[in-house]
Formats: sequence, C-alpha cells, structure tokens
Amino acid sequence: MSTEHHGHGQSNDERPQHADVSFEATDVRSSMIFKFLTYLGITVIASFILSIGIYKGLKNYWISTYEAPPPSREAGPHFPPEPRMQGMPGHLTDPQNDMREKVEADTKANNELGWVDKNAGIAQIPVKDAMKLIVEKGLPAAGAPAEKK
Repeated sequence: MSTEHHGHGQSNDERPQHADVSFEATDVRSSMIFKFLTYLGITVIASFILSIGIYKGLKNYWISTYEAPPPSREAGPHFPPEPRMQGMPGHLTDPQNDMREKVEADTKANNELGWVDKNAGIAQIPVKDAMKLIVEKGLPAAGAPAEKK
C-alpha cells in the first residue's frame, strides 16, 4: 500500500470528472419541489381547519334543534309481548319446576291403565307391559291389518 496521493485528473477545488458521465445543473429544480410541498402543506392545514369548522357548526346545530323524547307514560319495567321465553324477565314460572312437573306427568301417563275409547275397545296399558306383549307376539307385518279381539 502506498501512502502517496494519486492524481485523478482534477484539482482539489473541482468536482470529479468522468469522460462518459455528465451532469447538468438544470436537470432537477429543487425550487419546484419545495413549492409543491409548501402548497400541499397549506392545503392540508386549510382542509383540517375547514373540517373542524363544519364539525363545530353541525354540533351547535344539533344541540340547538335537539328535543328530548317525552317521558314514558307507563311506570315500571317493560316486558315483551306474550308468549315469553321461560327464565326471561316477566315470566313468572320457574323453568326447572315446569320441567319436573312435565317429567312427572309423562311418567304417570306411561304407567297408567285405563280406557281410551271404551266403545271402540281401545285401552291404554303401561309401557312396560306393552313392550312385553310386543316381545311375546311380535309386531304385525307392514300393511297387514291389526288383530281384533
């Protein structure tokens, strides 16, 4: 490595020169770019001020024309019309109690013995007994008339 200064074809006060590359000072005019940025900034600020003015004007207009709704004539809670879903406000029965009563009624009906239509000879027997009879006798064939006793 050498510590000597090598000459590159220009003096210390000149710009570097190259035979294949040239530069013109008029290629780019920075004053036009600065003018554009200045006008853009002014436009943005003016539109912001205009939008603030419109907002405040509309807000004042709304406040001056707003009328509160009249008070409701009915006092107390408002419920949706009937039928209401169980467990919702305004429904007076307990859904769990309703379910217990339904299961109890269904179980009682499944174990009941009695006449459905005495004149036609239709009787109701408990489900357990009916299942035993089906196992013993089998189901009638599809399309075959049921047995009469």
